[in-house]
Amino acid sequence: MASSGTVQYQPGQRWISDSEAELGLGTILTSDGRLLTVLYPATGETRQYSLRNAPLTRVRFAPGDEITHFEGWKLTVQEVEDIDGLLVYHGFDAEHRSVSLPETQLSNFIQFRLASDRLFAGQIDPLNWFALRYHTLEHRSRLLQSKLWGLGGSRAQPIAHQLHIAREVADRIAPRVLLADEVGLGKTIEAGLVIHRQLLSGRASRVLILVPENLQHQWLVEMR
Repeated sequence: MASSGTVQYQPGQRWISDSEAELGLGTILTSDGRLLTVLYPATGETRQYSLRNAPLTRVRFAPGDEITHFEGWKLTVQEVEDIDGLLVYHGFDAEHRSVSLPETQLSNFIQFRLASDRLFAGQIDPLNWFALRYHTLEHRSRLLQSKLWGLGGSRAQPIAHQLHIAREVADRIAPRVLLADEVGLGKTIEAGLVIHRQLLSGRASRVLILVPENLQHQWLVEMR
């Protein structure tokens, strides 16, 4: 039996991958003191993990759970027995006969797809992962509330009057405006910023741009 901190690994134990739950139920094959080898029979794949931080969760069912033998018959768990590190489930099958099912004979196709299943199975992400997601969503929320949201993603360097005009126009529900700045003051950039904001906000899903033929190349270059 190999151990890592309080975690003990033994050949035959059933574990599930925290990062690749679609592999199904894994079986511990070997441990050489540093590396842990796990076979996933449902897919025929093998993985090796560092013994110190293997992304695995032990599969342990509780009384009342219904589990499946690899041959297909089911058992309702009444009692769980730990024999030298391997679990044996005792209970009743569909015909109410008393049967036992060692964890080595569990179905290989068990997966925890629902959030509730993952929670009850103890397949929970580390707290720092949750904190990262939380702070990412918090930062995204601040960006969405910014007055410059959707106006700062262009490759150009907008100047003050362009940002002012773009923001004033983009904040309107259905903008109908005439951009009449003098030549060279960046009307194309202003229009591009407005279009970008409208697309990001969902107020527009498609944009049709009509320009004179001699300006097509300019718009094509500046809109990229």
